[in-house]
Amino acid sequence: MHPIRLAWIRSILNEYEGPLMRYAARITGDVDRARDVVQETFLRLCSEDPAQVDGRVPQWLFTVCRSRALDVRRKDSRMQALTEAQMQKRKSPDRGPAKTAESREASGRVLQVLALLPENQQEVIRLRFQSGLSYKDIASVTDLSVSNVGYLIHTAIKTIREKLNLSRGL
Repeated sequence: MHPIRLAWIRSILNEYEGPLMRYAARITGDVDRARDVVQETFLRLCSEDPAQVDGRVPQWLFTVCRSRALDVRRKDSRMQALTEAQMQKRKSPDRGPAKTAESREASGRVLQVLALLPENQQEVIRLRFQSGLSYKDIASVTDLSVSNVGYLIHTAIKTIREKLNLSRGL
């Protein structure tokens, strides 16, 4: 493989492997299957002409990853939630124990509420806030309109805020 092409692929791998793993794991419900999906996504990238992908790398990666993950999920015909232990495997900045515990507790509450939302709202929220995709990119990945993505995100955030405020008041 040409050194410039290899460097291009490595830079994309370094930037997107983690977000794609989280995304695929959420869809498949299994970290091992997610690894396979992400590996297949990057293998497809290796066979693509960089000129065809350049300028839209995130959309291309998440679209391919989503398609393959949904295929795997359909094949397995079951959906499992990502466990808290699996979520904690990713590295976090070193903070004091109190801040870390407080942050984990807050994240846990948000994830619990997020899990109660409809699947399409969960997906767009994760693509936006875990993977950092724009509304346009999310629309491309999910085959929704940009306005529908905005509506789903708005509705999900409103519901999350309401449910978190209710749980604090109890």
